[in-house]
This record gives sequence, structure tokens and C-alpha cells, in this order.
Amino acid sequence: MKSEATISKETHRRFILGKQGLWPGRRWAGKAGVASAMRAAEALQVDPVSVVAQSHEIVLWGRVADFQPEYMHQLAYEERRFFDYGGHLDIYPMEDLPFWRPLMERRRSQERWKVFADDNRWLVEKVRRTISDQGPVRSRDLDGTKVEHYRAGKDTGVVLYFLWLVGELMTHRREGRERVYDLLERIAPEELRHSVSESEAVDRFIRKGIAQRSLVDRRELRAIVRGLTEPRIPDDEADRRFDELLESGELVPVTTEGSKSSTYAAAEDLSLLKELSAGGVPKGWDVHGPTTEEEAVFLSPLEYVSARGRAKKLFDFDYTWEIYRPDHLRRYGPYTLPVLYGDRLVARIDMRLDRTNRALIVNGLWIEAWFEANGAFAGALTRGLLRFASFLGATSFDGIETLSGLPKEVARAIRALPR
Repeated sequence: MKSEATISKETHRRFILGKQGLWPGRRWAGKAGVASAMRAAEALQVDPVSVVAQSHEIVLWGRVADFQPEYMHQLAYEERRFFDYGGHLDIYPMEDLPFWRPLMERRRSQERWKVFADDNRWLVEKVRRTISDQGPVRSRDLDGTKVEHYRAGKDTGVVLYFLWLVGELMTHRREGRERVYDLLERIAPEELRHSVSESEAVDRFIRKGIAQRSLVDRRELRAIVRGLTEPRIPDDEADRRFDELLESGELVPVTTEGSKSSTYAAAEDLSLLKELSAGGVPKGWDVHGPTTEEEAVFLSPLEYVSARGRAKKLFDFDYTWEIYRPDHLRRYGPYTLPVLYGDRLVARIDMRLDRTNRALIVNGLWIEAWFEANGAFAGALTRGLLRFASFLGATSFDGIETLSGLPKEVARAIRALPR
């Protein structure tokens, strides 16, 4: 096991942000850049809510210069370099498919799906034949009986979801928010249709989980392993796998100044940590366009580095996506996004896109109490807003005149935006 490294909080933040492609600025460009960004993220969560844009689109906008949503669609549903899967939908590199196959097969034997398949055997076979004979289908293309189910409103729609969940079907394409299904063998490359062993799958996803998190502790590794197995691997077995990675030197201990908990990084990332600790920018982290100090970036509600309590741990920034909260329980707004400036989250902004009038409506802007918002930040914020509006197809801003409590330089810059 290699000796322990000690890093500052600044290095910790920059390491996490940089591994995800968010610091020191947009690292990639064009469609090839979208593919690189999706691979660096390890998994890209898709959410249908589109108050300003869909969450995964904002994720890629923050990483890829000149990002266009059609690039992701082309990569996944035309070139077949990625596929979508999972209870909360994620997009993965196509080469991960053989490692998902054991989990897909296990889901076939889960009690609720086993009962469903047995009770609807004739309907499952009918849907199989229809797709085999007719090609890709949407749920709306199939006649069915209305049902109360969290995945579909018709029994044939539930069958489609079941066959997708167990790996017989894959997503052929998406039409808006609607999935179009087709047979696995007509979508996945032949060399990627096989299934690896359970052990190989767990090993693969442990490494993906570590790569996605960049720094992990034992609790996080246990969570990674538990999410991969059914029945779930007990904690002592997860710890055994963790210890094997430590003993082999594949993982190394890393201590962040001021932190009481121990974390671990992939040994291959030690050179990145060393470069960052020296105040440098690692090779390969070149920026396409302005840095995050020159132009602020708005993080997606489901952005990995800030969602699910991670913003509090990494940035001392208490963030919750409030869209699913009742109005009276919202502290900020339904689509409030963290504002990344440099390597800190310094503010949050709630916005809505008026597509009819091509206006980006700013409902609220809240700057963290500890942050001194000066002219440099004001310029970075407005440049970020202008880029975001351009991406969304908005030509003007609305709601700006109602914003209050802002520092003078920020207020002045905001009010100069086109209306």
C-alpha cells in the first residue's frame, strides 16, 4: 500500500471538479467532446423535467463548448456508442453493456417481476412477436388495457418496460420524452451482447464508482457494492474488496486538511493531486473558451458534484432541488441552480424559460453570505447568463427588475442584460 497523501480543501474541490470536466473551464468541444464528457462522467442521469432545459443537457452544457442536445442523441441512438438503462435513467458507454447483463438477468427473477411475467405470459409473448415482426415500437403503438402502474398507463406499456429492464429490449431512439423500443440484437453490437460473470460485473462497477466519485470512503464503497447486487452483498464482503484494492496499491489513502474522515483515490490519480497541490493545472485539462473565473457556470439540479448532499460536503453549500417540494416548503424556487465561480459554489439562481417569447426569466438570485461579490464576479455571472440564454435560444431576459438585495455591482451588471 502506498503512503498517504495530504491535500488542501482547494485541491480537493479542484480534483473533484476537474475529474468531472468542470474546472478550470469547459474541457471539451463539439460532438467528440460530448462523447468524452459522457465517458468522464461514467453515468449521465436523464430527467424529463425541462423548466429551462433537461438536467442532462445542462450537465453537458457546463462541460462542452458549443454543446447541442442533438449530439447526445446522435451518439446514443444513431451511432450506438451509448445506451440508457436503470430505475432512475442513466446513459452509459455501450461497452458497459456486458457488465449490466448479470443485473438484468437478476431482475427477471425478482419477485414482483417474476409474478408479473407469469401472470402476463401471453401478453409478454405477443409484444415480443410484434416487435420482432414490425420493428421499433412506442407504448402508444400498442393496444392495451389501462392499468395503475408507476411505469406505464397500459399493460402493454408495462410489458415494454419489463422487457427493457431485463435486457431483451433496448432503446432504439427517443421521440421527445417517449422511448422507442427494439430488440437487443438489432441495437447492440454483436461483440457486446454477452454477459460477464457476477464477479467481473461487481469489479467493473466498483472501479466506475470510484472513478465517478474520485475520492471515496468505506461507506461510499459499501453503497457502490450494495447497489450492484441482489441479494445485497454484506458490508464485510464489501470491506474485503476494498481492502484488496488497498493492499494491491490500486487505491491510496488521501487526507484532506481539516477533515476527520479518511478517503481514498485511484493510484493513477496521484499525479493529478500532486500537480493540483502545486497550484498547477494537470496536462489534458486545457480549456475551450473562458475559465470558470472568467465565466460562471450553472450546475444541473442532478449534477453529480452537487446533488444529493454532495454540495454541502464538498463546498459547504447546502443545496436541495426543490421542484418536487410543495410551494410552501420551498426556500428558493423550483428550478434553482448552483452557480460555479472559480472552484466554489457562490450563489444560486432560479430561472424559467418562456419558449413562446424566447425569454429567460430570472425568478431569483441569492449570493452566499460569506462571498464578496465584486465586479469580476458580476462580469462572470452575466457572461454565463448570456451563454446560457444563447444555448436555450432565448434572446432576452425577464424578471430582472424584481431582483432585490443584490450587491451594487451585481445589480448593475444584471440590469444591463438585454430585455
